[in-house]
Amino acid sequence: MLGCLIEKRFTTPEQYPLTLNALRLACNQATNRDPVVAYDEETVHRAAQRLCQYGLARLASGHSSRAIKYRHLAEDALGLGREELAVLAVLLLRGPQTPGELKARSERMAPLESLEHVEVLLEGLIERGYARRLPRRPGQKEDRFAHRLGADEIPEAEQLADASSAESEDQRPLPLKGTAASIAGAWERAAPAARAAGEERPDFGSRPVAGSLEARLAALEAEVAELRAAVAELRRALA
Repeated sequence: MLGCLIEKRFTTPEQYPLTLNALRLACNQATNRDPVVAYDEETVHRAAQRLCQYGLARLASGHSSRAIKYRHLAEDALGLGREELAVLAVLLLRGPQTPGELKARSERMAPLESLEHVEVLLEGLIERGYARRLPRRPGQKEDRFAHRLGADEIPEAEQLADASSAESEDQRPLPLKGTAASIAGAWERAAPAARAAGEERPDFGSRPVAGSLEARLAALEAEVAELRAAVAELRRALA
C-alpha cells in the first residue's frame, strides 16, 4: 500500500491524494504488481490506518471533499529522496529484482541515469536498513535486491541461502524510522486510562523487527489502549 501511494503520487499527480477506493484499485492492479492481490475495502482501510500510526501516511481530505483521502509521508518518515523512493516503491510493488529491472521499472517515477546510479541508490537503502541484497540463484548473472519494510516474503529456500551472510553482517531487519516512537507515543497518550484498567506498558524494544509479530502486537495494543481511553472520556462526558 505504501508502494502504491508513492507510485501514484509520481505517475498520476492529478488523482493524488488517493481515496480509499482509488487506493484499493491501485493495490489490486493486474499489471506492475507481483504478486497480484485482491484486497477488499476493509483490508485497505485497516492497512491505511496502520500506515498513519507508523507516521508513513496521513489523512489528506480537504474541507470540500466528501471522501477520505490518503497521502504518504515517506520522505520525512524514511528520510529518502525521489529517486530512492522510486526504487523502494518498485521493490514494494514487484518483489525482488535486479538493478536492470529496477532501472526500467522506475522510469515513470524517477528517470535514473545508469545501472551504476541504481546500485548507488540500492547501497544507500541497504545501509539504512530498507533493502537487502539476495544471493544469486543458479544460472543468474546479476544480484537481486528486496525491501525490508515488512514481513519477509522471500521464498524459504532463498531465506536459508541468505541466513549465514545476514547473521555475519548483522543485517537483521531494522524498524521503520519513527515506527516504535509512534506506537510508544500512542500508548503514552492513552496511558492514564490504560493503567486504570490494569494494562501494562508494552515493551517496544530498541530494535523491533519491522513487520514482525511483536511490532504488530505492540501496534494493536496501543490502538486498543487509545480506544479504551476514548471510551472512558466519552463516559465521563456523558456522566
